Amino acid sequence: MIPKLAFGNTGHVSSRTILGAAAFGSAAQHACDRTLDCALSFGVNHVDTAANYGESELRIGDWIKRHGNPFFIGTKTAKRTRKEAAEEIQRSLERLKLPRVDLIQLHYLVDQKEWETALGPGGALEAAIEARDKGLVRFIGVTGHDVAVPTMHLKSLERFAFDSVLLPFSYVMMQNPQYAADFERLRNVCVSRNIAMQTIKSLVRRPYEPKVPHPFSTWYMPLTEQADIDAAVHWVLGHEGVFLNTAGDVSLIPKVLDAASRFTSPPDDATMRALVEKLEMKPLFV
Repeated sequence: MIPKLAFGNTGHVSSRTILGAAAFGSAAQHACDRTLDCALSFGVNHVDTAANYGESELRIGDWIKRHGNPFFIGTKTAKRTRKEAAEEIQRSLERLKLPRVDLIQLHYLVDQKEWETALGPGGALEAAIEARDKGLVRFIGVTGHDVAVPTMHLKSLERFAFDSVLLPFSYVMMQNPQYAADFERLRNVCVSRNIAMQTIKSLVRRPYEPKVPHPFSTWYMPLTEQADIDAAVHWVLGHEGVFLNTAGDVSLIPKVLDAASRFTSPPDDATMRALVEKLEMKPLFV
């Protein structure tokens, strides 16, 4: 079983590995059902999705309609204005077949102009707060990609008391000195303020080459062998207090969950360096 940890200051004790439902965006319902059942068998009690993850919310809602909801559900809005975000939050509730979600996250909030809109007057943050006040959501988070995201999250936390952050974290990504330093600054703030820290892109092997077929629904070439996935997952879980969101392909999720269930200690630096060299790993964001 996958261990659990307090999800920041929310009062919820989440599995340290969170089911990343980006994998459900273009997957058939039966594949999503099988994945949700698999996650439950490993003790996963937290699902992360988004309004713009294709059919993901619908797939989860269909399962919930038949089985009830045993999960802490987080979704996201990429809208930047109050009106558009409010409409999207309502649509997410309808698609998920839920009267409320546990966590609404402002999605991919990295661009400076979008940040000013979303967190300014009439912005998406106001819609999230209003939804929380109405009991439609319980908590509010912020997410992002790119090298700049730790710095932008720190800026967001100075503007508003978000309950969670989400950003990339992997051995190969942390070889970027600037990203590593900014990530640790953010992590220290999250620890001091009891803010949940979700991490993504743990299985990045390298970006896809242009015009090369993509055999997985991830938007990068992922690690696929169990031993390699074990190393990547165990490296992330070796960092106290962080959560790991599973990869964006249903065929990879059971391997990630299996790896997480067997975590005891992280691989050493020499092991990870050897893996990077063997597989010619490269960061997704530079």
